[in-house]
Amino acid sequence: MRDRCSDLGERELVRRITGILEIWERDDCAMVEDGDKYLVWTTDILHRRADFPGIATGWQIGWMAVAVNLSDVAAMGAVPIGLLIAAGMPPETEVTFVEEIFRGMKDCAGSYATGVLGGDLDSIEELTLSGTALGWVERDLILRRRGARPGDLLCTTGTLGSAGSGLRVALEAEGRGERAVDDPDLRALMRRLLEPSPRLEEGRALALSGAVTSMMDNSDGLALSLFDLSEAGGVGFLVQEERIPIDPLVSKVAEDGDDAIDLALYSGGDFELVFTVRQNRIDEVSRACDLTVIGTVLEERKVLMEAAGARRRLEPRGYEHMRPPGSAV
Repeated sequence: MRDRCSDLGERELVRRITGILEIWERDDCAMVEDGDKYLVWTTDILHRRADFPGIATGWQIGWMAVAVNLSDVAAMGAVPIGLLIAAGMPPETEVTFVEEIFRGMKDCAGSYATGVLGGDLDSIEELTLSGTALGWVERDLILRRRGARPGDLLCTTGTLGSAGSGLRVALEAEGRGERAVDDPDLRALMRRLLEPSPRLEEGRALALSGAVTSMMDNSDGLALSLFDLSEAGGVGFLVQEERIPIDPLVSKVAEDGDDAIDLALYSGGDFELVFTVRQNRIDEVSRACDLTVIGTVLEERKVLMEAAGARRRLEPRGYEHMRPPGSAV
């Protein structure tokens, strides 16, 4: 019996495709030399059913379509130049809804000093938005997934778990047939999911510091991101559970402390930056942007969690296309 895509999952399928294309390294963006800098490209495709809860507004759909692409540019330490959007719209879609989507795109891009430069429009059965973002970064400042060294410190920007909590809130509201959520804290969690903030300013500051050794965004969840960094750099990680910066609002949704940790580890959508820093330069990097040191880089290629003096292996699971949510890779 031949394998199906669902048998492999997104990451294994990507490994096979990149082998065919002879692309031996995978980063958040592709890159091409351009004099003393690199041009970086990224593309993401989003679908109505898979990526946007029913409670999402058209404006939020547009915002997210741009934000996910800009997050990849941020992970390279790059400055965005612009975006192209290919939009597939069901013919029965209301024109006002389409206009709302593109206003969301414009507002997101404008918030980060860039813009949507053009694209393509087509008719399709399910709303589908494919974005392509272009940026630039100096050749000696580009940040990649490989580069971490044993003894480096493992860090993250922002807080974790809010997007996964927001998705839980949105799905529960949909299950009740509701189009709105009254609790302001729960609405804030949903905004973290539906209106993510790509860390372009932080990514640029980290690149300019010259002290970061590897970086990527954690759009598929912290755990999967660590396994991706481990594979790219041939190193491992030891994460200190008590140091994980969980968004305080997660407690409004999580069943208990273990559930809150799971939301921080395995839920996608936070769009924070996960990176490694030379130990002797952590003070200056801390001045570049707000960060939390959550662990260290190991020589052996494994991903461990330490809590109350005991260590355990983390599972390589999180958000992955073509697999059920939360399944292991």
